[in-house]
Amino acid sequence: MPAVFLLLLALGQFSQSNTGELRLTVTDTAGLPLPGDVELVSDANRLHQTFNTDTHGQLVAKRLPFGVYRVAVVRAGFAGFAGLVEIRSALPIDYPVVLRLAAIRTQVTVSAADTLLDRRQTSSEHRIGAETIEQRTSALPGRSLLDLVNTQPGWLLEANGILHPRGSEYQTQYVVDGLPLTDNRSPAFAPELDADAVHTMSILTGGYPAEYGRKLGGVIEIVTTPGAHRGVGGTVSASLGSFQTASGDAIVEHGGEKSTLGVTLAGAGTDRYLDPPVEKNHTNHGSTTNGSLRYERDVTTSSRFGVILRHGDARFLVPNERVQQEAGQRQDRSSTETAAQFSGQRIFSPNVVADVRAMVRDVSARLWSNAASTPIVASQNRGFRDLYVKGAVSAHAGVHELKAGADANLGRVREDFSCRITDPGAFDAMTPGAFSFAGRHADREQALFIQDQMRMGMWTVNAGLRWDRYALVVRDNAFSPRLAAAWSWPAADVVLRASYDHVFQTPAIEDLLIASSESVERLGSDVVRLPVPSSRGDFYEVGVSKAIAGRVRVDAALFKRRMTDVADDDLLLNTGVSFPIAFHRAEIHGAEIKLELRRWKNIAGSLGYSYLHGVGELPITGGLFLGEEATTGLASTERFPVTQDQRHTIRGRASYQFSSSGWIALAGSYGSGLPFEDFDDRPEDAVAQFGQRVVDRVNFETGRVRPSASLDASAGMVITKSAKHALRLQAEVRNLTNRLDVINFAGLFSGTALAAPRSVAVRLRVDFR
Repeated sequence: MPAVFLLLLALGQFSQSNTGELRLTVTDTAGLPLPGDVELVSDANRLHQTFNTDTHGQLVAKRLPFGVYRVAVVRAGFAGFAGLVEIRSALPIDYPVVLRLAAIRTQVTVSAADTLLDRRQTSSEHRIGAETIEQRTSALPGRSLLDLVNTQPGWLLEANGILHPRGSEYQTQYVVDGLPLTDNRSPAFAPELDADAVHTMSILTGGYPAEYGRKLGGVIEIVTTPGAHRGVGGTVSASLGSFQTASGDAIVEHGGEKSTLGVTLAGAGTDRYLDPPVEKNHTNHGSTTNGSLRYERDVTTSSRFGVILRHGDARFLVPNERVQQEAGQRQDRSSTETAAQFSGQRIFSPNVVADVRAMVRDVSARLWSNAASTPIVASQNRGFRDLYVKGAVSAHAGVHELKAGADANLGRVREDFSCRITDPGAFDAMTPGAFSFAGRHADREQALFIQDQMRMGMWTVNAGLRWDRYALVVRDNAFSPRLAAAWSWPAADVVLRASYDHVFQTPAIEDLLIASSESVERLGSDVVRLPVPSSRGDFYEVGVSKAIAGRVRVDAALFKRRMTDVADDDLLLNTGVSFPIAFHRAEIHGAEIKLELRRWKNIAGSLGYSYLHGVGELPITGGLFLGEEATTGLASTERFPVTQDQRHTIRGRASYQFSSSGWIALAGSYGSGLPFEDFDDRPEDAVAQFGQRVVDRVNFETGRVRPSASLDASAGMVITKSAKHALRLQAEVRNLTNRLDVINFAGLFSGTALAAPRSVAVRLRVDFR
């Protein structure tokens, strides 16, 4: 560990995948430096930032997502400047700007509309910018970022805030400030990342660079970097809402000439933390806290290093079903995460840059059940510690942008689990009355990758190759070729693209040891123990993007995914504890389209539609199945709709800026309904367990929950604003019609979960600098 840290200090920066850096210098015609105001806009990246150059006329804008940007510079007494700059590499771009006296007029024809369409984008990628994050509706604790991702086509938010990209389960990867998080980030598994600290998000569902691996259902890139303002600045916010929900956030940062220091603190509490199985919302309190400390320093103009320390925890109750509430059940769960991130960059020449990054993490989760729990009393204490290290070199050579590197994950997993049956009538006679497991295992994963972006006229081609080695419960390795191409027709404002990804995906780490252990054979004679294997797949996509009148952008895509050993999970009753499994194979195909209207006069909005159809094939490997579940799930070869097989999903939002300081918005969503496994009990048993209104929202003939719909309204205004301070107020109502919607029903793999009824929230935010 000391050697790794010293290497990071020697190299120096927070380098983010698929981001670059702009170094702007402003002078007059005599070459003298000029302080000035700088505006940076990219409609394709949903980015709009303002900066001030220093006394030397210099500005460094870091971690900008790849794309085209409009740069505008203004200084009193001088004519304004506007130009376009393209960022496609980790190599910093030097951008000199010369301002002329105001008497010397020049015609500026560059506008933000020129950045609406990224003509080099080869992948299915959507961007969420700072304004969208700031105006987001208040989510329940643990779900702010998940709700934002869920607004994009191809994503589905299932029970308890679990994201599913294009029909994949537990194959979502977060890349936070350049470092990957491949464990489950839903509220029931991990503390949330503070949304107020997020600057931009890039969301990919195809055309992955070769440097991405292990979890590739979807990739969410998050940049939490503070701005380039000098001095002390930050935000403080607080919100109150239904279900006795309250939260508070504070971000304070100090920017100097060579270094930046930032601190974030956040906390929240609610009486509706998870999605309950019944309307009464029994025992559903939860609270979260998180904080971080960030330091970054420019050692020289060619080297930089930084450190981020993060800690978060969540403590919550598992909501009861009717019978469990009557019995007096209480189940407590908690999760904690502590991480230290180190990152560094060194520029060796105008065409070569290297970066090294590392992360040390400790993650743990616990479950405790009281003696009145039914039909089982369960307890759990699991977690893992790991060290992740990655090094990469980027180089520019003619039409090529090359990147090559390696990474390694060295960790240790621990699991302790036990359960005791308290209601024998709920299980097979052969199921033992008690079960316990304790295991420890080393995790060793390594990867090599090389990729190249080639820009040749109207063509852009991304090609790459990745090699993975995985050794936890099973040992496996694979080569993964990647290819994506885009063809641009500037005269028609059209970009056509296609991609192929061969993916190698590792199993979920949560409860993997017990799901793959020989110990589960003690649960019955029908149980067959097989370790959960890695998944392989072939992802195909074709798409088109078009700009209309410089105001509207249309993105459409067709995709197909074929996978073997498909990752899923087996939920242990309603404890919230799940065990990884793998289906034999699956095929998923679908279509997506999104229309976005960038602000026109006072109106802006978006509308998205997704079609998805997925079929899986048994048998199942892994899991912790009790009683008859073992024979049906582990021995069958039937085909079935995957649990995320929602055929039609529609989401939209429209906003109106009624003044320079106020706005209102309406957002709506529709889902045609998810499938559920066969419900073997009598309908009256379902009513007794879940209630008549819940059962009425289920169609037993089609085997699907009935369609869901929601309408939300929000409004915000700037109460006061000055050069140093701004006070903002936002209020919203979610599910205006107070509609009862069922997310999942009585599923072996998903349980039963209900969407929230009508709720209100108010948020107050203070910005200062």
